Amino acid sequence: MKSGDVPPDESSSGRQHIQLRLAAKALALGWRAARTETLILLALTCASAALPGAAAWLGKLLLDELASGGAANMSRVTLLVVWAGGIAVAIAALGHLSGLVELKQRHATSLQVTDQLYRRVNAIAGLQHFEDPSFLDRLRLAEQGAQGAPGEIAGFARETVRSVVTLAAYIGVLTVLWAPMAPLLVVVAVPATLVHLHIARLEVRAAEQATTSHRRRAFFAAMLTDTRAAKEIRLFGLGRLFHGRMIHLQRDAANLELQVARRTTVAQTLLASLGAAVIGLGGLVVARGVLTGHLTIGDLSLFGAAVAGVQGALFGIVLKIGQLSAALSLFGSFVAVLETPPDLPSGRREVPPLRNSIEFRDVWFRYGTGPWVLKGFTLAVPHGASAGLVGANGAGKSTITKLLCRLYDPERGQILWDGVDISEFDIEHLRSRIQATFQDHMNFELTAAENIGIGDIGRIDDRSRIQQVAEMAQIHHMISTLPRQYDALLSRAFFDDETGERGVLLSGGQWQRVALARSLMREDADLLILDEPNAGLDVVAEHEIHATLHHRRRGRTSLLVSHRLAALRDADLIAVLVDGRIAEHGNHDALMAADGEYAGLFRLQAAGYQDERVGT
Repeated sequence: MKSGDVPPDESSSGRQHIQLRLAAKALALGWRAARTETLILLALTCASAALPGAAAWLGKLLLDELASGGAANMSRVTLLVVWAGGIAVAIAALGHLSGLVELKQRHATSLQVTDQLYRRVNAIAGLQHFEDPSFLDRLRLAEQGAQGAPGEIAGFARETVRSVVTLAAYIGVLTVLWAPMAPLLVVVAVPATLVHLHIARLEVRAAEQATTSHRRRAFFAAMLTDTRAAKEIRLFGLGRLFHGRMIHLQRDAANLELQVARRTTVAQTLLASLGAAVIGLGGLVVARGVLTGHLTIGDLSLFGAAVAGVQGALFGIVLKIGQLSAALSLFGSFVAVLETPPDLPSGRREVPPLRNSIEFRDVWFRYGTGPWVLKGFTLAVPHGASAGLVGANGAGKSTITKLLCRLYDPERGQILWDGVDISEFDIEHLRSRIQATFQDHMNFELTAAENIGIGDIGRIDDRSRIQQVAEMAQIHHMISTLPRQYDALLSRAFFDDETGERGVLLSGGQWQRVALARSLMREDADLLILDEPNAGLDVVAEHEIHATLHHRRRGRTSLLVSHRLAALRDADLIAVLVDGRIAEHGNHDALMAADGEYAGLFRLQAAGYQDERVGT
């Protein structure tokens, strides 16, 4: 069930309790974000609500004065016109001032919402939630809902104050002119309230149903403009396919919105007809009073203004109730994200320097409810040793690196750091002891220096260290040839803030070396993880980086994953994964002598580099 949905068997009181709870949270959020602006808006609302009644009364006096014919007093008429003009100016000024303060309040609330939401997102330690489509849908609705609900709560409060002041000013007038008019308008407002609440629920349901469509549409739109996808889209002729799916999803979302709009139009037309009938009846009664001499033309004018004022006040509250109901339902997504339970509870222990070993002990793991990826994986890597992982695609090699970085927890078994389960350690501290290059590394839209420096965020401005690791990764020379060298923006999506020029586009191999340099930033890391570090490199670069990494690994515990078995040949320990378990392990010579799985893979791969004209 998505956030904001109410179970069908839940009682009305239960729904009201949920709505009140959400309203209280939204009100508290808006108050924390903009206390001063909220109080100012309340004062401006009270002032602006009282002025229309005064203007209507002045209009009545002015019409009565003019209708008196030759007895009209020009000085009195002038004074009434001046007062009416002054009130009109005050109403306009208060409206503009309220708009300015409300804009400031909205920006303050938006900042508070964004800060809270993404603090919570950053606090999610693992990857599980980000692979859950329902969580991604809630996240999409969360910011939208949180931006709107505090403003709607504040708007509802202001509208209520405005309506109370307006009703107090006008109901007395209506009671004097035609007593049944005020209760009739209230009776009309009751079904209007129920209809608007029903419409609000329909709008929320449509928004939630359309969320997945909008997210998938955004994916196809991004693919059609992504430079990384452009080659294959054009080569395989995918443009029309993605464009068609994007339009289909947008049409589905639009149809959902139109269904609600059609129902809204019918309901509001019926309500408007009912309201017009009531107003027409009252207008006939007052007009008859004018014809019989019991009432004046000014009274008729005042009646029209009073009816409009009361109707506007009642329907303003009704409309706000509907908007508030919809906003609170969406706000539920924001609350749900903030209250998302930790996927990986952090331990409290500090991580000591590694002295003995990293050990996987009977580790079982699968993604969600999918098939088991690891089935009792057991391996010990002594301190200072290098271990290589070998296996077919899907054997679980990259999963092991993610578990070691504690991006997931095993479903069964333990991962031990000098005999201590890593779940007992503080997650951030554990990760600070690890250097890693992932196979699917990220290409950040940052400068060259930042792309490398973020590998050790505390030294992001340390150019000497950044240059040092860039030289290790064989990327320093290329960066030095760029127009702004390490200050060059590595992006084609944005312009450089300093020069206004487009950023630089790197090749896959160059990005691989930037990612490798990033992973080498942490000098005091105990564990080095390299997941396909040679992917995308040419033969010369692979040889040079292999030598660099061999030197870098010396005396440091390392875990290596590569399909190129020659890159693992000098590892102290090589483990072969088959069906989620270790089929065999040992060093290269021992495994070749055993003539098992590893030896077969090595010979098969080596055969591709041998030729009858070249010695083996």
